Amino acid sequence: MSRLPVVAVLGRPNVGKSTLVNRVLGRRAAVVQERPGVTRDRREFRADWAGRDFILIDTGGWELDPREELTAGITAQADAALQGADVVLFVVDGTVGLSEDDAAVAAMLSETATSVILVANKIDDAARETGIASLWKTGLGEPVPVSALHGRGVGDLLDRLVEALPEAEAGHEGEFPTLAIIGRPNVGKSTLLNRLVGEERVLVSPTPGTTRDPIDVQVTIGDERFRVVDTAGIRRAPKVKDSADFYSVIRARQALDEADVALLLVDATEGVTQQDQRIAEEAAKSGAGLILLLNKWDLPDLEQRQATTFGVGERLGFVGWAPVLRISALTGARLHRLAAALEMVLENRARRIPTGHLNRRIRDWQAAHPPPVRKGRRPKIQYAVQAGTNPPTIIVFVSGGELGEDYLRYLENRLRAEMEFDGTPMHLLTRAKRVRRG
Repeated sequence: MSRLPVVAVLGRPNVGKSTLVNRVLGRRAAVVQERPGVTRDRREFRADWAGRDFILIDTGGWELDPREELTAGITAQADAALQGADVVLFVVDGTVGLSEDDAAVAAMLSETATSVILVANKIDDAARETGIASLWKTGLGEPVPVSALHGRGVGDLLDRLVEALPEAEAGHEGEFPTLAIIGRPNVGKSTLLNRLVGEERVLVSPTPGTTRDPIDVQVTIGDERFRVVDTAGIRRAPKVKDSADFYSVIRARQALDEADVALLLVDATEGVTQQDQRIAEEAAKSGAGLILLLNKWDLPDLEQRQATTFGVGERLGFVGWAPVLRISALTGARLHRLAAALEMVLENRARRIPTGHLNRRIRDWQAAHPPPVRKGRRPKIQYAVQAGTNPPTIIVFVSGGELGEDYLRYLENRLRAEMEFDGTPMHLLTRAKRVRRG
């Protein structure tokens, strides 16, 4: 396949960049809220118009004279997006004209070799178009009036964009396994992603919840290529206080649903919390493989390490099948072990048990430990078949009543004890089997 051209949407905070991105995509994919600075990182989407595919990057607001550390980080992210863009959509608020920041950025953009399209947003009707004549002085060419909120003029803008796109470059684009980095806010998820990528791809801040949007990148771990999604911290509902956090949580769970393997970070200095338990439950329900990463392992003393290790067994025993790695995302210590763990988990997720062998083992287990009597009847397993992989899914056909969750757990434990299913959840489903009587 071909390399897709990259389009970066730049502009100062609150001019409607994310609203424009959502309008182009036709869905509410980027965080949108009526306050400046909600979009904090570069976020990449695949988009298309008039038969041309391209990568659309939504960026944080760009301010040339940042006064806060976090805002400085946003500026750096926007600058990084500009460096890799083939076309820039420079968005300004057409109802207020150029601010000092707008003018300074426009001067910088006019000196770059990158194609730039000046977008005058919030032009809801023709009467307002006369007010954008002053934007010509930026030297960026004819401003394109649009209303991202209502869709007015967006088609004309996309026509201009397609004309400015470079020809697709030949290359190879493969399908890679997807990893979701999950965990509580501020446990080191973005630090881990930056370590895997080898650059500061995502903002790292001591302020919990800095990462709001999932961030997609491709990385090489060992000899394999992966798509990695760094998700916003999954929070309990009472702590989701505004729409920005709400949509971030929704997208984090969507990313988990799409993942082949989830990397759950636990802060080794704090131990396993109830929220870690809930996130592990989300991962197990999703069907993704799971690897537990005890991050910041270089910081706690021996007593705290022992307490954290005990907490993993005590509070995360229900995912005891997940391998545990003790790492430091900041220094990279022990992170080399991740490649082998991922290889094992992916192999086990795809593992298939021959039907004959599966039924012989289940008959043996049933004879050694029959299902308990329920409502005066003892259910009996007639046969079983593995219906799918990724994750392994086994259907058990039963007559004479229901097996119950406890007996299904018994079967799962026996399967795990005798076969290689470390790192992957298993789905055991029952179906009623009618026995014909002569």
